[in-house]
Amino acid sequence: MEKELSKLTTESRNPQSMNLSRLSSMEILQTINNEDKKVAGAVEKVLPTIDKAVTHIYDSFRKDGRLFYVGAGTSGRLGVIDASECPPTFMTPPHMVQTVMAGGENAFIKAVEGSEDNESQGALDLKEKGLTTNDVVVGITSSGRTPYPIGAVKYAKTIGAYTVSLSCNEQSEISLLADCPIEVIVGSEILTGSTRMKAATAHKMVLNMISTTVMVKMGKVYGNLMVDVHASNHKLMERAKRIIMEITDVTYGEAEKTLLLANNQVKPAIIMIKAGVTFEKATEAITQADGYVDGAILYAQKFK
Repeated sequence: MEKELSKLTTESRNPQSMNLSRLSSMEILQTINNEDKKVAGAVEKVLPTIDKAVTHIYDSFRKDGRLFYVGAGTSGRLGVIDASECPPTFMTPPHMVQTVMAGGENAFIKAVEGSEDNESQGALDLKEKGLTTNDVVVGITSSGRTPYPIGAVKYAKTIGAYTVSLSCNEQSEISLLADCPIEVIVGSEILTGSTRMKAATAHKMVLNMISTTVMVKMGKVYGNLMVDVHASNHKLMERAKRIIMEITDVTYGEAEKTLLLANNQVKPAIIMIKAGVTFEKATEAITQADGYVDGAILYAQKFK
C-alpha cells in the first residue's frame, strides 16, 4: 500500500514547498498562489476529453437520463456542490443531477472514516438509484484509486451506463475502467497529499464546465443569461426581471408584471413579450422548440 501511494503524483512532495513551515504568511500565500496558477493550464490540456463527456451527458439528458457524481470526502462534496446548484441555476428537477457520496449525506459536513474504502458499498449505493443505460456516472477521485467510486463505476458498466472518471494521476485505476477517463495532472500539492487544494480546485473547475456546458446545449441559457433561473428569493426575482429587461428592452414594471403572469418563469415571460402571446401559448412554444428561446419565439409568432 505504501509503495503504491508513493508512486502517485498527488502524494509526492512538492519541491516548491519543502520549507513551507519556515516561511512567512505572505511567502506561504505566494507559494500557494503560484501553484494554483498551474491548475487552469492542466485543465486546458484535457478539454477534448471533457468535451467527450459533455456530448454523452447531453445525449443522456435528451433521453431523460440522469447524471450521477460519485465520490468520497472532498471529491464527494464537490459533486454535491455542483449538483445542488443545478436546480436554482437552470431549473432542473432534483433527480436530473445527483451525487452519491461515501458515508451518505451526513458525510458532507463530517467525515465518515473508512467509508471510502468500501468498493461494494459504492456499487450498492448507486444500485439503489435504479441506474439505467440512459444514465451517466462520473467517478471522482483525486488519487484515481479510491474504492468507493471505483465500485460505482464497475457497477455502472455492468448496467451499460456510460462512465466518466475524474482523477489527477496518469493511468490511474479508475481511468482504466471508465469509458471517458479525465486525468487533470496538476502535480504535487503544496501540503503533501492534501488533495483538497489543487486537485480539488481542478475537479471543481471540470464539474462546473461539464454542468454549465450541458445546460447551455439544453437551451437553458440565452446569450450568457440564465433564462431558466429559478426565481425563488428576492435576489433571484430581481435577477429574473433584469434578464427579461435585457432581452426584451421593456421597463422594470413591464418585466415585473409579465414575470408574475408567467408564474415567475423567465423563459415564458420572454416569449410572451417577444411574440405577444399568452403564458399558455408561450409554454407550448417552448415545448415545441425543445426549450430553445429563439425557436420558441419563431414558433409563437407563427402560430399565435
